[in-house]
Amino acid sequence: MAAPIRNMNARTGRSGRLNARRIVKAVDGTPFALVVPALFTQFFQSSEDYYQRADFATLIRLLRFLAFLLAILTPSLYIAITTFQPELLPPTLLYNLASQREGVPFPAFLEGLIMEVIFEILREASVRMPKTIGQSISIVGTLVVGEAAVEAGLVTAGLVIVFSITAISNFVMPAFNIGISARILRFFLMFLGATFGLYGVFLLIIFIVVRLCSLQSFGVPYMSPTAPMHMGDQKDTLFRLPFPGMLRRPYSIKTANRVRLHRRN
Repeated sequence: MAAPIRNMNARTGRSGRLNARRIVKAVDGTPFALVVPALFTQFFQSSEDYYQRADFATLIRLLRFLAFLLAILTPSLYIAITTFQPELLPPTLLYNLASQREGVPFPAFLEGLIMEVIFEILREASVRMPKTIGQSISIVGTLVVGEAAVEAGLVTAGLVIVFSITAISNFVMPAFNIGISARILRFFLMFLGATFGLYGVFLLIIFIVVRLCSLQSFGVPYMSPTAPMHMGDQKDTLFRLPFPGMLRRPYSIKTANRVRLHRRN
């Protein structure tokens, strides 16, 4: 779960956070700043959202939430369904997956663990390498290792597709903090999916949601304005309304002045 303090790049000049009556703490010598209170929905908001049309920004923001769910749930759902609930799959797809697993000696969970560790190693290696070759090494290494693992019978082609979608979805979130949290939670969900099936996956999801709803960031509920629900603040969460509909600051931020500064003049 993401920490209730968001680490942001100060070079982007996100004046919208200050205009929402939040506090920005900048330290000399570092390009990062802390913005408090930090809420869950802010990790899916980007400065580009406020330079685009409202409908386009809303579509991109919904895509980020979908990518976050895919990054967390796709491997665990694949492991849980193929291990415990194969009847949920269409017969044709089930036969194809069963034929792929004939020559694979490992269970689905161990396959997924191998692929996840490989992806994490390639990800960290690409970050530490020089920029001129880091991106090329990560792409080529992923393709070569994935294809070689399938040909060697260590993993199935379906699992490689699942983890490819997961790895790509992990880079969609604009804040790297929430991406790291998704990577950590993915291991726990995979383990429970391999142990208890879909029941274990959904139980952990319920626990995560309850835990997030109990957090606070500097006195503000971490999941606000969704939990507790406040309809007046939904204008800039899943959806981004046009600017004439965003004249007032969020109600979750306690302030006597509800009108945004750049709209009062």
